[in-house]
Amino acid sequence: MDKSYKKPLLLITFGVILFAAFNNLNYVANFLKSCIGLLAPILSGLLLAFVLSVPVRGLAKRLRRKLTKATDRQIDMISLLLTLICVIAIIALLCVIAIPQLTASVKSIAALVQEKWPDWVGLLQRYGIDTEKLSAHFAALDWKSILQSISSEMNTVIFSVANVAGSTVSAIADVAISLVITFYVLIGWRELSSQSKRALYAYCKESVADRICHISKLAHDTYAKFLSGQCVEVMILGTLIFLSFSVAGIPYAGLTAVLTAAFAFVPYIGGFLSCAFGILFTLLAAPNKALLCLIVYQATQFVENQFIYPHVVGNSVGLSPFWTLLAVLLGGKLFGVLGMIFFIPLMALVSQLLHESIERRLHTRKPELSNVQSNSDENTDISQ
Repeated sequence: MDKSYKKPLLLITFGVILFAAFNNLNYVANFLKSCIGLLAPILSGLLLAFVLSVPVRGLAKRLRRKLTKATDRQIDMISLLLTLICVIAIIALLCVIAIPQLTASVKSIAALVQEKWPDWVGLLQRYGIDTEKLSAHFAALDWKSILQSISSEMNTVIFSVANVAGSTVSAIADVAISLVITFYVLIGWRELSSQSKRALYAYCKESVADRICHISKLAHDTYAKFLSGQCVEVMILGTLIFLSFSVAGIPYAGLTAVLTAAFAFVPYIGGFLSCAFGILFTLLAAPNKALLCLIVYQATQFVENQFIYPHVVGNSVGLSPFWTLLAVLLGGKLFGVLGMIFFIPLMALVSQLLHESIERRLHTRKPELSNVQSNSDENTDISQ
């Protein structure tokens, strides 16, 4: 076939396929769901391996300095074993310590609402607000069953996934396949990386293969920095909030610290949410300390952000608040809480690739602009 006809023919074929897909969206969606269902164990195993690869590789680097006579395979095995032990220990601590305390805190908050309700109704009535319908709805609530439901839900939240997975043989098989894939990927990641690179350079142009390798490395480095940075941020901020609230005598210090640690994975927005919950809990238990709660929380977060975070964590992904907020909103809208978390390093990756593309084009078309931008980039990232 004449090469001059090849590109138009490919474009026409792509247009026909795209037109047919848009006219049969239901069939396309069902087909994609079927493919995802078939590949779910593999995809979940690869995703879990990608998440665990950060601590596994970090431990491997440290072990290599001390175990000089050990092979790479042995170091990978030891680092994977240590990572699994840490994960199991964290889950055990959550089940034994954190969840029972959270259950007790939530139950006490529900009981406190029931106790304070008449006072709140009287306050609203003094301001001329009709509370008859509100009181009727509140009186109709079965608080005993609500408290029992809260307790049972909080106690089984960690085990719900395991119970669902254990309901069918196929689900157990899928989980087993995912774990096996995760194990082999983490153990043999060097061989897989070498084989993938060989295949890539064998079937692609060298420039294309170089570009794919560069993007892959950049994606892994960006995600690793984000995950490690946020984990350190979670531990430091949660501990500081617990200590500062305990010293100031603010109620529900443990519950607020846990929520702060959980929301810390979502930068900027998470801080406002955890602060709002802390003030709400304080208003329920001790309204006179609500302002103190706000001051202590903001002061603790200011100290952590200004003096601890830059030295311990640094700028993990190099995104400005605007792009981080955009990533959180877009990821949350598409994929919920996980989307909020994973879209931040994804947005950082896109920002970095866009920055590199702009620099290449400016260097070709306007070298003087590229030099100016490069000099300014020494102090300021383009994404900020």
